[in-house]
Amino acid sequence: MGAITQTMTQFVEVHPELKYVFFGGKGGVGKTIMAGAAALWFAQQGKKTLLASTNPVHSLTNLLKQDVFGKSVLIDGGEGCYALEIDTKDTIERSKTEIREKISWFLKFADIAVQAEEFVESATMNPAFEESAMFENMLDLIFQDEYEIYVFDTAPTANARRLLGMSKVYSLWVEKMIKSREEAGILRKKLSYSRRREEKDPLMDYLLKFKDRMADARVLLTQPQTTAFFFVTLPESLPIAVITRFIQWFHEFGIPVGGVIVNGLIQKETVTNDAPEFVLNRIKMQQEHMEKIWQIFGERVRSVVPLFETEVQGSVMLKKTAEFLFA
Repeated sequence: MGAITQTMTQFVEVHPELKYVFFGGKGGVGKTIMAGAAALWFAQQGKKTLLASTNPVHSLTNLLKQDVFGKSVLIDGGEGCYALEIDTKDTIERSKTEIREKISWFLKFADIAVQAEEFVESATMNPAFEESAMFENMLDLIFQDEYEIYVFDTAPTANARRLLGMSKVYSLWVEKMIKSREEAGILRKKLSYSRRREEKDPLMDYLLKFKDRMADARVLLTQPQTTAFFFVTLPESLPIAVITRFIQWFHEFGIPVGGVIVNGLIQKETVTNDAPEFVLNRIKMQQEHMEKIWQIFGERVRSVVPLFETEVQGSVMLKKTAEFLFA
């Protein structure tokens, strides 16, 4: 059996500028619980902390037993810790309005007599549109810079990777759009017989501002001094396989991986030999998977959190979880 070489507490100590903390993994492994426990722990260290959910299927309200949807709320029993389930509806509507304006600008710029609505409908039917809105909301929170620590409960790993990788994808897209826009402007000038003064190009202005915003986001999300993504797993084969695959993909996107959290381990010392066979079999299975975890992740394992006798809900149980998470 392996041993932890650097705990969560030690990781935080050697990253004093840490500000953006993400928890992710396969669905059902306890990402929300670990994020909640970490947020309360940071608040206990005197940091003004925001716990935010970027998961379209929010569960913070249920975890905290408080309504935190669409608004930042001080957690009961969580001194200096606030929670928020991001509401994308307003952002989506605002984005539709902005897209309508931008497409209208483009159609006017290109002298195309077509209504923008059909283009807007096509753009907003994209399955990634809500994800883009969530990314924009997350950046708004970050750039407002009202908190000392931001802890994000993310969607299952594939969605989290796409979400956090959007700064890179957007940057590549904007570069191509700017280049195309410049080429279109040059061609338009060459083909124009009019000597009238060239109109300002609002779409190009937008693209340049968006480029700067994505550059700032990429810097924030890829700095190992300030950002860390923690993978949560159960001692079971499927979640282990999922994060094994995704750790490398996160590295490719430049997202700093802080380590691995093992959740839901049955404490052997609390179980007697005459325990039900089901429990004994589960312990044996978990031991085998723990050996695999140590073998695959080794020094990346930051903490092992036990399976509790009661459901984790509310600040009291979250603080108890934090004691193990930051043991």
